[in-house]
Amino acid sequence: MSATAEIQAKHAKYVLTPWLAQGGLAAPVIVRGEGRHVFDADGTKYLDLGSGLIAVNLGHGHPSVVKAIQEQAAALCYAAPGLFNEQRAELAAELSDISPWARGEGCRTFFTTTGAEANDDAVRLARSITGRTKILTAYRSFHGSTGTSIMLTGEDRRFGGEPGGPGIMRFFAPYPYRSPFWAKDNEEETVRAIEHLERTLVHEDPKRVAAILIEPVVGSNGVIVYPDGYLKALRELTEKHGILLIFDEVMTGFGRTGAAFASQKFGVVPDMMTFAKGVTSAYIPLGGIMIREKLAGTWDQKALPSGHTYSGHPMCVAAGLAAVRAYKEENLFTRANEIEGWLKSGLATLAEKHRTVGDARGVGAFFALELVKDKKTKEPLVAWQGDGPGVMKTFYAELRKRGVITFGKFNCTMVAPPLTVTKAEVDEGMVALDGALTALEATL
Repeated sequence: MSATAEIQAKHAKYVLTPWLAQGGLAAPVIVRGEGRHVFDADGTKYLDLGSGLIAVNLGHGHPSVVKAIQEQAAALCYAAPGLFNEQRAELAAELSDISPWARGEGCRTFFTTTGAEANDDAVRLARSITGRTKILTAYRSFHGSTGTSIMLTGEDRRFGGEPGGPGIMRFFAPYPYRSPFWAKDNEEETVRAIEHLERTLVHEDPKRVAAILIEPVVGSNGVIVYPDGYLKALRELTEKHGILLIFDEVMTGFGRTGAAFASQKFGVVPDMMTFAKGVTSAYIPLGGIMIREKLAGTWDQKALPSGHTYSGHPMCVAAGLAAVRAYKEENLFTRANEIEGWLKSGLATLAEKHRTVGDARGVGAFFALELVKDKKTKEPLVAWQGDGPGVMKTFYAELRKRGVITFGKFNCTMVAPPLTVTKAEVDEGMVALDGALTALEATL
C-alpha cells in the first residue's frame, strides 16, 4: 500500500468528514499550500478555485501571517479573555478602522473562534439590546452548525439540528434566476420581496422581532447577488420597525466582493456584522461580531451576556492582525474588482458553450455556476435538497484530474479564487472548468 493510500485508509477509518456520507470517501491528501495552489502527498498540484471554503483570501502561506503566528507562539500562546492583550486591542482597532462605521461612531468587536459562534452570539446580543426575542433569516442561507446558528440556517443542513430553540422565523429573499415572487425583472423582484418580508413581519409582530440576520450575498447556497436596491430597502424596513440588521459577512468579508466588507460594496450600514474565515485567511480559526458603538455601549454598565475560553485567543488575533495589515498594504480589499472582470468574461463564455450551465453569477472574486438539465425549463441538474451526489461527484473528480479543486452545494459550484490570483491562473481555472463540464455532459 502506498503512503497516500495508507493515509487515506487511516483517515476513512478514524476521521468523520463534515456533511458527507462516510462510506467510500476518497480525497487527495493535502500536505502543502503555496500561493493559489495546494499540493497532495503524491506531489500533484491543484489550483484552489474555492479559496478553501471561501476563506483563504490571501492565498496559502502568506509570509507575514506565517511569521506573525510563529512570533506569537514563541511569545505567548494563551491569555484568558478577561485579561487585556495588545494583539486583541490592535486587531479590534484595525477592524473599526475598516468598518462601515469608521467615519462615524466606530465599533467594538467581540471575538469568537468561528463564524457559527459569532452568529450564535449576535442573536444573544441582539436580544439583550432590544429586549425582543424573534429573529428572521432567509430560507436560502447557511449561518453555521452550532446550536443557534444551525437553526438560523434556512437550507437542509438545518434539519439535523431540529427541533431547535424557539423564536427563529424565515422568509424568502430575492433569487433573480429562480424568482420566488414570479417577478419579470430585478426591480419587480425587489419590490415583491420587500412586500413579502413586510407581510411576514405583520404576522410575526415587528415589535417582537429583535433582528433580521442575512448574508449580503448568499454564500454556499449559490452565490446569489441581490438585485439593486434590495439591501437598502431592507435597511429602511428594519429602521422603520426598530429591528436590528445583522450582516453575516463570514464569506463576504475581507475583500471578497471588492470592498473590505459587502456592506460597503453595496452602501448599506448594518447594526452588527459577523465575520470569520478571511480575517486570518483561515490560517487559524477566528471569528467575531463587530457592533456599532451606539449599541456596544449597552454593556458599559451591565455584564456582556456571553464569553468563550478562546475569545480573542492571542495566536488567532496575531494572525488576524497580520492578515488585515496585509490586505491593506497590498490593496487587496479592492483587487476583487479587477478579478471580477476576468471571472465574468470567462464564465459567460462557459455558459454560452455548455448546455448544463444555466446561470453564471457573482460579484468581485465570488462567483458560482448553477448547473441545469435544461436551460429553458431551468430544471436543476441536482434537485435542491435532493439526492444526486453521483453527478456532482463526477464533476469535481473531473476538475481534480485537470488540477483544480473547489466545492459547491447541490447544483451550484463555487468559482472564488484567492484575492492574489493572477489572470493566467484564472484562465487555467476556466480551461479546467471547460474540460470538466464537457466530460460531465458526456455522461448525461
